[in-house]
Order: sequence, then C-alpha cells, then structure tokens
Amino acid sequence: MSAAPVPPPPRWESQRSFDQLGRPLSGVTFTVVDLETTGGSAAAGSMITEIGAVKVRGGEVLGEFQTLVNPHTAIPAFIAVLTGISNSMVVDAPPIESALPAFLEFAAGTVLVAHNAPFDVGFLQHFAEQQGRPWPGFEVVDTARLARRVITRDDAPNCKLSSLARVFRSSTEPNHRALSDARATVDVLHGLMERLGGQGVQTLEELQTFTGRVTAAQRRKRHLADGLPHAPGVYLFRDEQEKVLYVGTSKDLRTRVRSYFTASETRSRMGEMVRLAARVEAIECATPLEAQVRELRLIGQHKPGYNRRSRHPEKQTFVKLTREPWPRLSLVHKVLDDEADYLGPFGSKRTAERCLAALHETFPVRQCSDRFGQRPSRTPCVLAELGRCLSPCDGSTDHLTYGAVVRRLRDTLLERPDDVVEVVNARMAALAADERFEEAGTHRDRLAAFVRASARTQRLTSLTACAEVVAARKEDDGRWAVHVVRHGRLAAAGVIPPGAEAHRFVDHLRASAETVIPGLGPVPAASAEETEKVLKWLESPGVRLIEVDGSWTCPVGGATRHLATAVVEPAPFDEDGGPPARSRRQHITC
Repeated sequence: MSAAPVPPPPRWESQRSFDQLGRPLSGVTFTVVDLETTGGSAAAGSMITEIGAVKVRGGEVLGEFQTLVNPHTAIPAFIAVLTGISNSMVVDAPPIESALPAFLEFAAGTVLVAHNAPFDVGFLQHFAEQQGRPWPGFEVVDTARLARRVITRDDAPNCKLSSLARVFRSSTEPNHRALSDARATVDVLHGLMERLGGQGVQTLEELQTFTGRVTAAQRRKRHLADGLPHAPGVYLFRDEQEKVLYVGTSKDLRTRVRSYFTASETRSRMGEMVRLAARVEAIECATPLEAQVRELRLIGQHKPGYNRRSRHPEKQTFVKLTREPWPRLSLVHKVLDDEADYLGPFGSKRTAERCLAALHETFPVRQCSDRFGQRPSRTPCVLAELGRCLSPCDGSTDHLTYGAVVRRLRDTLLERPDDVVEVVNARMAALAADERFEEAGTHRDRLAAFVRASARTQRLTSLTACAEVVAARKEDDGRWAVHVVRHGRLAAAGVIPPGAEAHRFVDHLRASAETVIPGLGPVPAASAEETEKVLKWLESPGVRLIEVDGSWTCPVGGATRHLATAVVEPAPFDEDGGPPARSRRQHITC
C-alpha cells in the first residue's frame, strides 16, 4: 500500500458557508478513484481486489494512492484474465478493513470522481457500512454521465473509458488496473472540463448539473447573477421594459440564479423566460420564511407570466352561512361585515361546490336564493318534495325546528364536523354495498373537500385570532431566527446577532414591526397561503413561543382528526395536523 503525502486541505474544505457555493473548478481538489473487483455487485458478495486513486487540483497531480486488496475469496478466472490480478498477487495484500480507512484518509475533504461512479462509490459505501464506518458524504462527479451529455457520436462511438481516453489523447492507456484507469480518468475529466469551459461551466456546481439542453444564449447571460449575494431572499427576473417575468426564492440567491444560465435549469418555459430576461433583482431577507412570504406577495402584486402558482390570491371562494330569518348556505367570493359564518377560502370554485354538496346532504336547509320573510307562503320546490329541504317556503317547518338545524350546521362549520362525516360515510358504504362505486367516489370527493376545508379554516382562524405571536427558532447555522406574526400576517423577521442581548433585540423587532389592522373573515390580514406558511414554521420542531397576545386555540372535536380517514391524499396544509387538543379549546401559552 502506498500513498503520497497529503497537503493541508484548502480553507473552504474545513469551514463551508454560503460564500463557498459555486466554487471555481480551478480551486477544487478532486480524488479520481477506480476499483477492480471480483464481480459487479457488492450486495451479491463481490469483493474489491484493487484501489487506485489520483488527487489533482488545477491540473496538478498532488498525490497517488494504490493498493491491492485481499478479497479472502478466489478471483474468478475471467476477472483474472481481464485485470491481470491473480490469486497469488493478493495473498499478502491488506484486507478491505485496512485498505478502506487508508483510502478515506487520502481522499478526505476532496470531491470524488469516477467513471461510472455509482459502481465504484457504491462498493466503497457498502464496505464502509459493513465496517460500521460513517461515510464522509463526498460530493461526486461521474465522468461517464458527464460525457454522455457532452460527447457526440462524431467524437466517439460510445462513452467507455477507453473510447474517451482516445478522444482526449490520454497519456495513460486504460488497462483494467485501478491506478492506470484512474490516471486515464484524470485526463478525461480535464478534457471534459476544458470542453465545457467554452460553454460557461466554471464551477463545481455547474459541472455536476450540466446538461446540453441549456443553450449557449442562456449561458452567456450568467453575468446577470454576478452581483447577487450568497444570502436567502427573493429574486425577480425583469425584461428590458422592467416588466417582472418570474419571481422565485432561494436560501442562496446567487447560486440559484446562476443555475438558470448555466446548468441545472431544463424547463422549457424557464429557458424562454431567460431569453427575455435583461436584469435580475434580488431582495435579501433575514430568514427563509421571510423570503417565502415576500415571494408570495410579489407574485400576487406583479402577476408574472412565468409563475404558475399564487398569481391570483384575490380569486378565492368561501362557503357562507347567512344571517337572515331562514339562513342558507351559499358560495361567495368576498367576506362581508354581516355577522355570517364563513368556511374557506377555497382555491377553486369546484372544490367549494363539492364541500357545499356534502353540507347540503347532511343538513336539510333551504337551497334557494330567494329572500323570505318571517312567514313565507310559497309553493314548495322539488327538494322539499324529495325530503331534502325543511321547506320553510310553504310553512312546513317552524323557526324552532329550522333554527336547531342551523345551529348544528354552524357548529359543524366552526368546530365539530362529525355530522357530515357520519352521514357521508354511511352514504358511501350503502353505495359501495350496491356496487355503485362511481357514485360512492363522488361522495368521497365531497367529504374530502369538506374535511380539508374545515381543518384548514380551523387552523387559520386559530392563528389569525391572535393579535400578535412572537416566536423564535434556532436555525442550522446556530443563530436564532425571530418572527413577529400579527393576525396571521408576518409583520417582522430577524436573526439575533452574535453577542446581542436577546430580549432587547426582540423588543426592538416588535417595535419596528408592521402595524396590521385586521379585516374580515378567516384570513383577515394576509393571503391564506401566507398564513399557512407562517403556521408551518410555527408548528415546526424547535420553535419557542416568546409572546402570545390572545388565545391560540384549536377545537378538540375539530376536523384535523378526520383527515387521515376522510382524505386519501392530504393537502399541504394538513401535514402538520395542527396543535394537539387537550380540552374543549386548547390554550397555547408561551
């Protein structure tokens, strides 16, 4: 076993941050590795017989590693003929238990490169796991995969190492010996990097994600990302007339925006957008949550043509239980100051109609849109004749009976959905028993729409009812992110600086936060999507409540507990399940 001295790792290898993303290829240290084995699968019992590796940086060889490995099993004859490694050659070689640690020490802090990397790296990971040794989590570049995106049939008939070595005039001919093949792979890597340099690929990230589908015209615009910071925030693509084309968010603005021009962005719509882009504007944000919220607000404000989601937060539908002598359910697009009860908002009218159908199936309130006095005298409709309406229009019911049904309906909308769940489930079971599966599926969709909407509304109103919630969480970088939320709207965000007095910082953040005057309905101060993102963060592990002005409450018999059984595919806002219930109403305090 032999290994050349390993130089001290570059500074970025010992301490990485956002500033080290997008590293120039000239400064990256690569360990190009090749293995010889007794077969094609470590999981099937094949063993490593030789490890060869070359460490390079900036075109300079820094060291080499080579060792035979005793597989403690006979080498198949055809493998011995192919590689020239015989049983006698490996008798005195170290076992993999000794060879692997030595290789990992040689390669520490570098980027692994291999031709058909899943094979070589897969073997190394397998034996590391077998030895109970933690895998270092190397970044990996696969020259075979990269070549398939760069080399054409005019260059070579295939992307085998021997073919590529001829294309790039490798100084070492591959011969199925580990070190020779690793040396040849070094020349192939440098040849590929040289060819890609002309297409604007200059960093490790761009090399790893390169695809030929990104045009040269797109790559020429990569300078638009040069002035952007390595920080979380929102980016806006603008055309020559300063019209916003697209809004996105990222934890690292510069790296994300560069990807549109260089490597990993392959969506055809985004390619079209990039061709139109003349400038990229960046807005730095204190925290990722602030970036997500700003993105939603900017999309709603500018309605960019290349964003598909969140462009029309004003287009929403509510199910409304009216306040009148004979209340009814209706679909509306706006919440009014009329003391009515609202369920929603729904993202589409179709979903709202399904929810409405589930409610009408359970509660026989009137479905006509006419206004009735205290003592109406009209002809009953078809629904009344079918027994699906109490028929106040012809005096078939009194205020006491109708009012009792309305109270149960209101309780279902606001707190307990049990009546709807029981009725629709019974209907589904009856239809399934009669093998009317299509109709049963319709009722299933109605129930799912109702349960989702009810759970969503209860979770939203539990937060929007609070005048202020101040919370903090320790982020991955060790700093504390603080958010001030008022009536479900993100009013301020900040990160406590190192050495700062936490209470003083929080007091200052609260004092400088946006003043929020709530409007009407379940989401009185922000879009439903924004409040959901805030809720998701507040309910994430590690969040500490600092101040709560109001009661953050959730009904014990709420709709969340029915999501698992009533909803086949939970909607995004269901994934956290809401605060756990311990009483009729749970009060969450700091």
